[in-house]
Amino acid sequence: MIKFAGLGRFAAATVILSGIALGSVAQAQEASPEQLKAARAAIDAIGATTQFDNILPGLAERLKADLIQDSPNYQDQITAEVDKQALALASRRADLEKEAALTYAKAFSVEELNAIAAFYSSPVGQKLLKDGPIASRETVKAADIWAQGISRDLQKQTSVELSKVIKVTPAPAVDPAAAAAPKAAAPKPAAKQ
Repeated sequence: MIKFAGLGRFAAATVILSGIALGSVAQAQEASPEQLKAARAAIDAIGATTQFDNILPGLAERLKADLIQDSPNYQDQITAEVDKQALALASRRADLEKEAALTYAKAFSVEELNAIAAFYSSPVGQKLLKDGPIASRETVKAADIWAQGISRDLQKQTSVELSKVIKVTPAPAVDPAAAAAPKAAAPKPAAKQ
């Protein structure tokens, strides 16, 4: 369930960022302090940057694993030094937050940012962040089932109607699920002796 909550924030951020690409953007060269404040509130409400929380810890763990693989006798020293350096770099996370706020401030007006923050801070907005990915996944499943039925019916009805013109027996309707199933390999002939 925790994974889905993260996906909800990611989905919300994606929806908002897609608005940028579609032109509903209030471009500005410089963001005012008011815009930056509203942008930070919107980012916090949708959790737009929480998906990046594990970047530094993940990089540190990978570096530790690589270094320990090269020098296994120094595992304790490697772990201590990588952790020390990672902690020293942790303050740079604020740079990412500033860039995200600037991006949102340039993309949205103060009013839009306040509306985003208000919605995603509300119980309904929080529910959308939490349950939206689950609803999306179920919708995709329903669309797949619907598409299989439509495909089957399209093929069947087209074959029936074309058989009236072409005067050929219609091809049997193929079950899309059966067509997608892997086919068994033909048996190999026995080796000659």
